[in-house]
Amino acid sequence: MDTPETVEWKARERHAAAERRARAFAKNPDAAAGLATHFHDNVHLPRGAIVSGYWPLPGELDIRPLIHQIHEAGHRIALPVVKAKGEPLLFRHWTPGTPLIQGSFKVMTPPEGAPELEPQVLLVPLLAFDGAGFRLGYGGGFYDRTLEKRRREAHSGHPVLGIGIAFSAQETESLPRGPFDQRLDWIATEAWARKCT
Repeated sequence: MDTPETVEWKARERHAAAERRARAFAKNPDAAAGLATHFHDNVHLPRGAIVSGYWPLPGELDIRPLIHQIHEAGHRIALPVVKAKGEPLLFRHWTPGTPLIQGSFKVMTPPEGAPELEPQVLLVPLLAFDGAGFRLGYGGGFYDRTLEKRRREAHSGHPVLGIGIAFSAQETESLPRGPFDQRLDWIATEAWARKCT
């Protein structure tokens, strides 16, 4: 559990980060194309890896062109589904023809009958990120739990990559960190994509 001070700090930072993202969204009408280009040029996905994307919420950088591009490159795509509060996400198979339904938090997801997949690469939405690869999410902890679980189970020889998706303007100097916050391996934006070090 985060300390009360960290909880309060994160709440303040979420408000400021949401405002920065809204300004970036308004200023970058071609951000989706830039993201797809920089991702393609810099991020080399493991051959045959299952990749989890997400259907963007209003104000988020639109990753749909990117997940279409990844799908066309031969990777299977999954979209996240919230099972329950305090639980890791599960992922259902998505193709361009998959009908979507509204799930928890108004997130569009594949229907219940879609096969479940276990992705080796997670494209992760966020409100803010720092240079060390830590992210500020929406407060539910779903991606942190999911990354922790996937990484713990990666002893099978399938390392798990977490790739944050954001506008470059969402970068901040430092973020409050709790004991369960998971570090990202990459950040990909409309202006660049780089490995976190």
